[in-house]
Order: sequence, then structure tokens, then C-alpha cells
Amino acid sequence: MRKLYVYDHCPFCIKARMIFGLKNIPVELVVLQNDDEATPIGMIGQKMLPILEENGHYMGESLDIIAHIDREGTPLLTVPARPEISDWISRSSSLLYRQFLPRAAAAPFPEFSTTSGRAYFIRKKEASTGPFCEIFNEGTEALLPLNALLEDLASLLPEPSALQGPLSYDDIHLFAHLHSFSIIKGLTYPAAVENYRQALSKRSGIPLLDSVAV
Repeated sequence: MRKLYVYDHCPFCIKARMIFGLKNIPVELVVLQNDDEATPIGMIGQKMLPILEENGHYMGESLDIIAHIDREGTPLLTVPARPEISDWISRSSSLLYRQFLPRAAAAPFPEFSTTSGRAYFIRKKEASTGPFCEIFNEGTEALLPLNALLEDLASLLPEPSALQGPLSYDDIHLFAHLHSFSIIKGLTYPAAVENYRQALSKRSGIPLLDSVAV
């Protein structure tokens, strides 16, 4: 069976996992410790996940994996992409990941099941964000811009019935983004956004992070 090497917190890994779930194609998920540099470097020459292992060969880059799997059988990602979706993702990314990273570091993800794995993540990410404790201390006011962005997103989403048929790469990128949002406690999801994230979670078989939200 194919193996997909992932981290549970990683949005790029969520994207790669989605195509298997959406197309009901079996794959064995292997979660690496976050400080395991040797394994991915030995596979593709750099510390980067996801990695697909197939017939003794390794493939990195989430979009390459998605395109490769979507070519099996009837392609699923056939709806044209919409620039307003990529624009929304771009506008929300820096705000999202400032709040996401300290919460991911505190979550019970399997890639952080060793002290060294969690410490590695914190050390690497705090180098760009500053101390995670300072981000937590910003309180609920720091979430107001994210709630405003979620309101903006609601008007861009399709009717629920559209999510039962062919999808687009927008859906891959957007669900992975909203999956990261779901670890942030205290956000308010407009009905259209809530319907969308629940529908894609169910269809892809990837649970949201609401149960471990901080």
C-alpha cells in the first residue's frame, strides 16, 4: 500500500490527505516526529512533508501528489479556480498563522509526542513570530480581524449542493486553511462557512481541530 508521510498540524499535509479521502483511495498515513530530519532528507533531499511513497519511489510537494492521485480514475478537481478565493487566503494567511502556530505547539499532535519534537517546532517557529506566550497574551481582541475575514468569506462560498460533485483546487487550499483556523478557540463561523468546513471535513474524512482548540 502507498504511504503518505505527514504531520497532523501541517496544512500542506492536509491538502495531500484530502485527495485520498475525497477519491476514497486507501493510503497508509505515517506521522513523523517533528525533529526527525534524517527520514525526509533521506527520501527527497530536504526536511519537508508531505511525502508519498509509492512502489519504492518518493514524491514530495503536496500539489504534485494531489495531481498525481487525481489522475487515477475520473478526475475530481475539475471546477475552475476563482481568484477571489486565493485572494482571501492570501489576505488571511499572516493573521491566521500568527495565532495558529502557538496553538499547534500546545496541541496533542503525534509529531510532538516527544519533548524534543515539540521543542524543535517551538524553536523554529518562534524565530519568526517571537515568543508564543506573547501571542497568547494578546487575548480575544487579536481574533477580531480573523472573525471579520470569516464574514468576508461567507459571501464567496458555493451552495452546499455544489460540494457533492466535482471540486476545484480552491477547495483543497481553502479547507486546509480552515482546518488551521479550527484550532483557534473563540472564532465565530458564519453559517455558510460552517456548512462548508463541515461538508469538506466529512467528504475528505479529515476531522477539524475544534476538539483541541485553544
